[in-house]
Amino acid sequence: MFPSILIVDDEPSILQSLGGLLSDEGFGITTAANGYEALKIVDTESPDLVLLDIWMPGIDGIETLKEIKKDNPHIQVIIISGHGNIETAVKATKLGAFDLIEKPLSIDKVIVSINNALNFRRLEEENRYLRKKTLEKNSITGNSPPIAALRKQIAVSAPTEAWILITGENGTGKELVARTIHQLSSRAEYPLIDVHCAAIPEELIESELFGQEKGAFSSSLTKKIGKFELANKGTIFFDEIGDMSLKTQSKILRVLQEQQFQRVGGSRTLSVNVRVIASSNKDLEKEIEKGTFREDIYYRLNVIPIEVPPLRNRFEDIPQLVEIFFNECAQQNRSKKKEITQEALELLCKYSWPGNVRELKNLVERLAIMVGKEVFDETDIPAPYNPNSRNGRASIEEQLFLSDSLKDAKKTFEREFIKRKLMQNNNNITKTAKSIGLEKGYLNKRLKILNLFGKNDMKG
Repeated sequence: MFPSILIVDDEPSILQSLGGLLSDEGFGITTAANGYEALKIVDTESPDLVLLDIWMPGIDGIETLKEIKKDNPHIQVIIISGHGNIETAVKATKLGAFDLIEKPLSIDKVIVSINNALNFRRLEEENRYLRKKTLEKNSITGNSPPIAALRKQIAVSAPTEAWILITGENGTGKELVARTIHQLSSRAEYPLIDVHCAAIPEELIESELFGQEKGAFSSSLTKKIGKFELANKGTIFFDEIGDMSLKTQSKILRVLQEQQFQRVGGSRTLSVNVRVIASSNKDLEKEIEKGTFREDIYYRLNVIPIEVPPLRNRFEDIPQLVEIFFNECAQQNRSKKKEITQEALELLCKYSWPGNVRELKNLVERLAIMVGKEVFDETDIPAPYNPNSRNGRASIEEQLFLSDSLKDAKKTFEREFIKRKLMQNNNNITKTAKSIGLEKGYLNKRLKILNLFGKNDMKG
């Protein structure tokens, strides 16, 4: 199908000559002698592109452009002007015009501009399609009342510019919620930049967030762009902001307030336009009481609070989640999709899932890879998910009472406790140490003593 072009000009000679030349180039041509006529054609025929004269009786090209873009933002518009000036070009561009061409028209210039505009439209359509597919792939899964309420909150808040604070336990999917909000927002065409608050060393936080100029340090041989600058016009996501130190909180306060900063080693003040989304597995109001989190930052972030429910509050979603995870495993491993019996699903629905959706996903992946069966039943479900399991190990309760001494029981409990906390924190040692109130170095020692190293994909 040939691209359709609407030519709008009050000069009949231009309509005839330009229409004939573009028709010879293979375009479908429709013409209009004024803005009113053009808007009627746009409503009924929705052309791929509009060539729009700026000086016309009735409503001029600028007003016509406004009306076209208001209801049909994806139609590309090229402005034609016999009295072009910088002010007009800037105004037309701000209103969404793709290009401005001055009379007398060069057909070669016109064709180049048309092809560029149509290519841009195709790229936009492809991007919209890809975003839609990405959104479908990473959608919030489940039909339980808590998930239905979560979807409603996302749908209402995403199109706004309001800042959002996402709370919930580890493994519930807070990052997925943040990504969904970004994809549904008007900023979706711009970047979503993650800031993993617990993972950035204190001494590097400024250069990571604000960037640095060449020569700021003896080791800084090149200019570095920081995360705030990378997120310009898009969204910056502070993952687990409750883990950010007070010192770092103070450093970002001005940026959050004024959206202005200076690169490390620089003197020029840079401005950014970012939407801020933050997440936390901690109760930040309690952290404020303890003096570990700034109240002014909390109230700036907490414009729209969104709480992600734990898996134990939405057991009815487990069958659907298991189905999705088995599908993903089959695709990733290029293998036949595994199945699970209703009895096995019922067992999974009775477990408390301290590691939430992440823990469930890990279990499904483990079953899909390690158990050589196409259909899993309750006997394949290991402890602690199956209290009757005998093909794995005894339940933690059984292990405690089977211990020969109090010392052995304490060691058994400690091992299981740390193992589960590691699972909740995606095997991140730094996060786990903070969550259970231990120094990282001491936790490393306990991991060696308890023989937990090598059993998990440990991080940081």
